[in-house]
Amino acid sequence: MTESPTVAGSRATDTSFDVINSAGKARAGVIHTPHGDIPTPAFIPVATKATVKMLTPEQIRATGAQAILSNAYHLYLQPGPELVDEAGGVAKFENWHGPTYTDSGGFQVMSLGVGFKKVLAMDTKDIKPEDVKARHKERYAHVDEDGVNFRSVINGSKHRFTPEKSMQIQHGLGADIMFAFDELTTLMDSREYQEESVERTRRWAQRCLEEHNRLTETRAGKPLQSLWGVVQGAQYEDLRRHAAQSLVDMSDQFEAEGRRGFGGFGIGGALEKSALGTIVGWVTDVLPENKPRHLLGISEPDDLFTAIEAGADTFDCVSPTRLGRRGGVYTLDGRLSLKTARFTRDFRPIDDEIEGYVSQYSRAYIHHLLKAKEFLAGTLCSIHNIQFIVSLVHNARQALIEGRFHEYRDEFLGRYYANGGRAPEWK
Repeated sequence: MTESPTVAGSRATDTSFDVINSAGKARAGVIHTPHGDIPTPAFIPVATKATVKMLTPEQIRATGAQAILSNAYHLYLQPGPELVDEAGGVAKFENWHGPTYTDSGGFQVMSLGVGFKKVLAMDTKDIKPEDVKARHKERYAHVDEDGVNFRSVINGSKHRFTPEKSMQIQHGLGADIMFAFDELTTLMDSREYQEESVERTRRWAQRCLEEHNRLTETRAGKPLQSLWGVVQGAQYEDLRRHAAQSLVDMSDQFEAEGRRGFGGFGIGGALEKSALGTIVGWVTDVLPENKPRHLLGISEPDDLFTAIEAGADTFDCVSPTRLGRRGGVYTLDGRLSLKTARFTRDFRPIDDEIEGYVSQYSRAYIHHLLKAKEFLAGTLCSIHNIQFIVSLVHNARQALIEGRFHEYRDEFLGRYYANGGRAPEWK
């Protein structure tokens, strides 16, 4: 996989999107940003606190990753957007020579304060009665029409996010692509509350665009940043379609007035895994073809293919590195846990069909590192997992360009899930 050329940030350079080829709703394209191109579909590793945990930027680049996503909530709390701005933006601050994303902070504010799960795909069967009961206890986040009051997960200090505040933070962080402030709901919220939340998120999106345009003018010496709207609506078709159309209409109105609209769209919120493709399809039916779509919080192979088929272009998730830190790794035949004793004398690489930096280390060695609680184990497993997912999506892109997407999908998933997603004891 070749790395996109890196270019210096320029005020004259804005984010744009080209579609190269498609198969149904699935499409291969390129997102052009002030700091380089992102060939799509693409997986975007998560650098939560301006770092992908346990990895250097050089190690991330070696996986083939084209861009990384940092978290506005965590960087607001520490070290603060003013310091990152003074350093020249999040890319320069963390020595990443390429495109960057930041999320709005809305997911973390809500999930750490009132949500049930920190994942996008959430099945109601996994929600326990005590979770519902806990929802009525003291919360760390309180939503009102103007914004959200919350307490820091670091020290419990009180803070407030509004759409304007999120824009100010994200402009300070300086990412090429950022997201409008939205409200996270869960599958346990009522239909009535989902309706109220969708409308509140729409009003917040309007305020985000207003503040984004104001800041773009006042920060004239900075590279242009692209703001993307976020589509909510849980598992209701009418709410999802309405939310998407409202954001499209809003963006069109801003652009008709000669102002900056949404450069793309994010798809987030509570949904069950089984409904992923259907819900993404509802949304992409409405969204414009000439703007990219980012699906928040997805990385499992079957979910990635489902989302690509439904028209999503980029994805982010912490799962590959979170899994890696626990000794879990992806192989072409499913997942392995290198913590188990059967790898004590297994001197093969994690997957002998996957070449890369980690292929020079044996399963036995990584097993030893895990048992010895050495941090290097998490580093090696994380590098492998990011490369695996980045390559999977890259290969899906190549298959789209070559007109063999469905064949590649069936071949990959048929092998990966042949044993229920778990690699057999001996390959």
